[in-house]
Amino acid sequence: MSNRYPIPAETCRVEDEIKRSRFITTLAHTPAREEARIFIDQIRAEFPDASHNCWAFLIGPPGTTGNVGMSDDGEPHGTAGRPMLTVLAHSGLGDVVVVVTRYFGGTKLGKGGLVRAYSGGVQHALGKVQCTERVTRIAVLATIGYASYKSFKRLLPD
Repeated sequence: MSNRYPIPAETCRVEDEIKRSRFITTLAHTPAREEARIFIDQIRAEFPDASHNCWAFLIGPPGTTGNVGMSDDGEPHGTAGRPMLTVLAHSGLGDVVVVVTRYFGGTKLGKGGLVRAYSGGVQHALGKVQCTERVTRIAVLATIGYASYKSFKRLLPD
């Protein structure tokens, strides 16, 4: 039995400037929550003087919501993490983490402007990232009689 879904094949970084604020989006593959946290900490360490490092991750196949996380990192509530996670959830990718680093440029963007900037950064990165396919397999142990072997074998995929 297998489950196939696309995942990022590489780390991807894009940059956007909106009203003199720099938005640096870094997107990568992450197979586990702990690895997502490590990646987020690495980006924070890379940009220690940034105004904000907002993030979101989705672990597992696309469409699953059991293993997700997000943070607005000091931006107004609901203006960064949630919009970023929404874009990831609708992207069709699984096992993905994204951090959008913001350097404030002096002009406030407002709540709507922040939502557009953060979700737009994620969309920009998703448009650039190379993908590969993840195939998860489950091992099954079956005990059958010899007389049933041919019938059982026909049920299995090649």
